[in-house]
Amino acid sequence: MSLNNAKHSIAEIDGVRCTLIETGITAERMAFLKELLEANSLQVKVKEETSEPPAEGLKYSLGVTDLVFNPVFAIYERSLKTRDGLIVSPDIWNQKADKYIREYWAR
Repeated sequence: MSLNNAKHSIAEIDGVRCTLIETGITAERMAFLKELLEANSLQVKVKEETSEPPAEGLKYSLGVTDLVFNPVFAIYERSLKTRDGLIVSPDIWNQKADKYIREYWAR
């Protein structure tokens, strides 16, 4: 789910209704998000997407069983944390940065 769109999508993964976090993601992105969400006590479900012509790499859909969870709200409310206890910023979520950098106005 892009941080520009707070639309709440629900789908069924492995017979369980889930809030979709992201779809069509790579294995590396899926592993990153799965670790991050599990560190925040969310139960994660992963589904391998199939395509008619075999694509270059496998794509995955990732969801959490908490139906009211919205990653956009969680990130901007600063309620998501990394395993190290750092706040997850939009740059961390998008894998542009490794750690949270305090903005100058928050000091």
